[in-house]
Amino acid sequence: MGDILDAATSFFKEDGWSFTQLEDQPVLTMGFQGENGQWSCYAQAREEQAQLLFYSVCPVKTPEDRRMAVAEFLTRANYGMFIGNFELDFGDGEIRYKTSIDVDGDRLSEGLVRPLVYANVLMMDRYLPGFMSVIYGSVPPAEAIAKAEGTTD
Repeated sequence: MGDILDAATSFFKEDGWSFTQLEDQPVLTMGFQGENGQWSCYAQAREEQAQLLFYSVCPVKTPEDRRMAVAEFLTRANYGMFIGNFELDFGDGEIRYKTSIDVDGDRLSEGLVRPLVYANVLMMDRYLPGFMSVIYGSVPPAEAIAKAEGTTD
């Protein structure tokens, strides 16, 4: 393992997460249970670049006919976000939230991993009901964002 993966592994062990390392890859996989759902996550160490990426993967894929609406929803969600962003794979409909850190010239500590991970899972948990309402309830993206961000009654 490298320094980046070691720091991530130490954080998850110390914080009580159950995880698995993918064989021969600098990737840790785990699940997370939020208030609004359950989904998978993974941490990817990019040792040569001195980077750690953390992803929350939405538990459902977006049907092709709802991808434009979901793209609008996540674009509205991303606007003004300070840490991380949502991504949509137009090919298969996967939605994920990504946070990352670059520690080139320094070292990654557990104290840096914690906000990277928790900012991530909290954002997926906050916006997950909105994604579901756009995908399954045909709620307009602007209305779903207003509800997710608490700007409506």
